[in-house]
Amino acid sequence: MDRQPYYAAISPISAGVRGRCPRCGRGPLFNGYLGTAKSCSSCDLDYSFADAGDGPAVFIILIVGFIVVGLALVVEISYQPPYWLHAIMWLPLAVGLPLLLLRPAKGILVCQQYSQEAQEGRIDRP
Repeated sequence: MDRQPYYAAISPISAGVRGRCPRCGRGPLFNGYLGTAKSCSSCDLDYSFADAGDGPAVFIILIVGFIVVGLALVVEISYQPPYWLHAIMWLPLAVGLPLLLLRPAKGILVCQQYSQEAQEGRIDRP
């Protein structure tokens, strides 16, 4: 009888933020900045199930857009700085925040897919 080794439950949020394997929490989830590795180097979990698609990017665009536009409006209404100052203040934030948040968001989504045993949708026909 072929038995699978026991792995303690790993929080998908914790594993995703750290970019670690959703099963063992030790091996790297990513190969590069956003590329998913083929499998875990520690427990040999095949990452072929991982298909985050555009989900993380959409969430991050909405969150960062809300933050940057909201802050820009508050600063414009309160202080009315010149446009070049707006560009200096908000462009680095609009570029830096997505780069900072995209990898953890993708990691969390992939780890949630594993923990919820997500599969591609099917229509059962007789």
